Amino acid sequence: MKIVKIALFASGSGTNVENIAQYFADIPQVEVCCVLCNNANAGVIDRAKKLKIDFLIFNRENFYKSDEVLLYLRQKKADLIVLAGFLWLIPQNIIEKFPKAIINIHPALLPKYGGKGMYGDAVHKAVSENLDTQAGITIHYVNAEYDDGAIIFQKSVEIESGEAPVSIACKVHELEYKFYPTIIEKIALTLHDNLIE
Repeated sequence: MKIVKIALFASGSGTNVENIAQYFADIPQVEVCCVLCNNANAGVIDRAKKLKIDFLIFNRENFYKSDEVLLYLRQKKADLIVLAGFLWLIPQNIIEKFPKAIINIHPALLPKYGGKGMYGDAVHKAVSENLDTQAGITIHYVNAEYDDGAIIFQKSVEIESGEAPVSIACKVHELEYKFYPTIIEKIALTLHDNLIE
């Protein structure tokens, strides 16, 4: 049986990584094959160890000026790249080798609150300061620009005008944990069917 192998990229604590890995633990056609991280002190490393998932830590030079990360992805036979709280732009050499096979989740309803520096608390603060009454998530394909790839899925949640960023973050995280794994599954299973054909 062909298994779709997912490589997870993260920069921080790795709560989304853990949620995704646990979701796929009981789905035989899909496997989380590795975690890649650009921060040696990130909590995601401990989560990967606990989950017994292979991981690679890399720096900016490895990522942008060499093929080290790409070669690791090939070695792990990754079919799909999932960004789960990863803060750097993906370099062209990886984008070219994974067409329509790199996805990201953004904690806002793009095109609002996207672009360089717009992640995590910065997004929730902007939503609060602009007195929005909706927040949400956008799952999208990744290209060479921040938060610019084709949108795959969006889900919104009602918030109070001027609601505190920490409260908005809690509501958005709930959406992330609920919907990101299911959308990844749909994409992975479509890939699975194409790989079998």
